[in-house]
Amino acid sequence: MKELISIIDVPKHVGETVKIGAWVANKSGKGKIAFLQLRDGTAFFQAVAFKPNFIEKFGEEEGLEKFDIIKHLTQETSVIVTGTVKEDERSKFGYELDLTDIEVVGESNEYPITPKEHGTDFLMDNRHLWLRSSKQQAIMQVRNALTYATYEFFQQNGFIKFDSPILSGNAAENTTDLFETDYFGNPAYLSQSGQLYLEAGAMAFGRVFDFGPVFRAEKSKTRRHLTEFWMMDAEYTFFTHDESLDLQEAYIKHLIKYVLDNASYALETLERDTSLLEKYVNEPFKRVSYDDAIDLLQEHESDDDTDYEHLEHGDDFGSPHETWISNYYGVPTFIMNYPSSFKAFYMKPVPGNPERVLCADLLAPEGYGEIVGGSERETDYDVLTQKIIDFGLDPKDYDWYLDLRKYGSVPHAGFGLGLERMVTFVAGTAHIREAIPFPRMLHRIKP
Repeated sequence: MKELISIIDVPKHVGETVKIGAWVANKSGKGKIAFLQLRDGTAFFQAVAFKPNFIEKFGEEEGLEKFDIIKHLTQETSVIVTGTVKEDERSKFGYELDLTDIEVVGESNEYPITPKEHGTDFLMDNRHLWLRSSKQQAIMQVRNALTYATYEFFQQNGFIKFDSPILSGNAAENTTDLFETDYFGNPAYLSQSGQLYLEAGAMAFGRVFDFGPVFRAEKSKTRRHLTEFWMMDAEYTFFTHDESLDLQEAYIKHLIKYVLDNASYALETLERDTSLLEKYVNEPFKRVSYDDAIDLLQEHESDDDTDYEHLEHGDDFGSPHETWISNYYGVPTFIMNYPSSFKAFYMKPVPGNPERVLCADLLAPEGYGEIVGGSERETDYDVLTQKIIDFGLDPKDYDWYLDLRKYGSVPHAGFGLGLERMVTFVAGTAHIREAIPFPRMLHRIKP
């Protein structure tokens, strides 16, 4: 007898007798036959128990006893099942288990998330259990694939992992978005981004990236925002803005391709339209200037199929504008050179046009919005110092950051990707809260 195998590996064992440790996700049957829907974290599939077979193998008394155990199994009971793997074209998974024995490991009574429909609030309150459902497991498998592909891409392109701190004394972007905490009598903040620290790393190693949790103190309940999420930030030296966009496009295509190649079962479970994902891998991304995008929105704002508000040059986009633009082009779309008035202090101005900065947001189609934001960084010490002051910040808090412009400054650029937004986009899910394991457990903390 082989050791326990995973459900995802059963195609390698057709015709063999195997053992699998699993949980009972659901069951059905009548009379002499019982069907168990099993899961083990890698996949879901069906085991079929036939009462005469148990009687023949174990004798009438023990066989009836074992079959009775199967008939009365409750949802989420953990079991070790033994059986023969068979191909089954009727099954979505393509295989099933002809059950020959079963051992109950841990009973489950009155599991709260039954196969019926439940509201999102109820499911979020029971997130620690909702993770066991087939859709939620598939989303986490997509997340895992994107994480692995991120490390693979940067390793292949000469980057090193450079961890930035979670507690910071500086704001990378808007100070109003910071969570403040006490650091032995001094204020400190949960990091918005590792970018500023990565710039120091880039000046030491050339190409660096980090990947970890960041925080935004925004009371937002939209399907695109979280207060705690995972961000990949990358910084690299001797890159022009256009070369930076090339790198970002290659990275996103690598992520999508990796999921297509290595998490196809998860995408099938989620019923994701993989032809669209293939399109995003194979077709070039669109690059449109901010001002051209405003002109395009104004040109089409009276069309019957548009529902966005009028924008003037200098206004920021809302979600409806981003959705319309990316859907208009049908592929991920870079919006470049936004007004400096609502972008971060460290972005380099467009040569000859100080009202615009060398930056880009990558908008995902199908209504998923911004998934990447990046820019070329300001390299001039005096210019950056003045911009810090203009943003209402204290240059003394950024003395170490300004030092990077004093000692061998070079052209450099970088970008950040929100992992949960990327998961939501690739998985094709409706709400970003499904893309993070525990997005709403803080409500359980009592004052």
